[in-house]
Amino acid sequence: MRIKNLLLKNFRNYSDEVFDFGEGLNILTGRNAQGKTNCAEAVFYLCTGTSPRARRDRQLIKYGQSSAEISADCSSRCGDINISACIRENGREIKLNGNKITRNADLLGNLYAVFFSPQELRLIQDGPDERRRFLNISLSQLSRPYYVALARYNRILEQRNNLLKNRDLSLVYDTLPVWDEQLCSYAAVVARRRADYIAELAPLAAEAHSFLTDGKESLAVSPEKKYRGDEEELKGRLYEELKNNYDRDVRLGYTASGPHRDDVDIKIDGEDAKTYASQGQTRTAALAIKLAEVEIFKTAGGEYPVLILDDVLSELDLARRKKLVSRTAGLQTILTCTHAERVLGGREATKIRIEGGAVKR
Repeated sequence: MRIKNLLLKNFRNYSDEVFDFGEGLNILTGRNAQGKTNCAEAVFYLCTGTSPRARRDRQLIKYGQSSAEISADCSSRCGDINISACIRENGREIKLNGNKITRNADLLGNLYAVFFSPQELRLIQDGPDERRRFLNISLSQLSRPYYVALARYNRILEQRNNLLKNRDLSLVYDTLPVWDEQLCSYAAVVARRRADYIAELAPLAAEAHSFLTDGKESLAVSPEKKYRGDEEELKGRLYEELKNNYDRDVRLGYTASGPHRDDVDIKIDGEDAKTYASQGQTRTAALAIKLAEVEIFKTAGGEYPVLILDDVLSELDLARRKKLVSRTAGLQTILTCTHAERVLGGREATKIRIEGGAVKR
């Protein structure tokens, strides 16, 4: 997969700009706060329908403007495709080859992307929400059934939580089994696919981590052990877990068990990475997990995704910079940095300099 060109209009600090990308390594250079990350963000938005940085789409619109436009011509083994998005204050319109789509599920899977930025360190450092977010974004690109099951699970979970706040306890206890039957059907799909994904990711992440550290450290990624078995077994087990904790959930006013409370164990040399990893170890572990994600997309889709590396080189030592760059051979990579790095070792790259939201040619 590759992006041939990218058009930005009134997106972040861009007024009207076009980027032409090469098939291999593309380096976006320039001083800080010139728009490099904004370009990387736009690419990921077209792939997933979500921004890795903004909570609301209207934050993507240039100050003083009423709308923003993003468009890209892309190619994959399935053919050429144009993806475009018009973002307004009150909504957005996304099109594939000029045809409007109304569901984000129809966008996912047309162009895979893996995104890494300094914010991705939260995957290691922060709470379970960040690790679930990583799983949800990756799996939603790979599997439309997962995306649909997750959306329906979250919708029913919200309704169940609203019910738990009702003070008519007779109504609550009578109605909970009805919601739980539906909730557990989707929960089983979410839990099973997450477990399968982590089982595939773990050895790939361990290998990538060993490569980046010259085998001096080990990385282990594993799911929580409580969700094992096929979907029918999981559905039954989750249903019983909810049923046995009605009193607790009513007292709390929310659902305290289920896939929305899952976590992933990440250990470096046998120690919990969140607690004991240094900043450098955290960055390397997060990078290894992202490189593993790249390989999973390659296996699932038959070709590599677009790899987006935003400001990743500045905090790595020279040896790990070289190793990371060498690992991007064979796939389209969009890399942002303040200047063209000397670690390229003569490798060809498309260099794009950005100043004040404009490409300097």
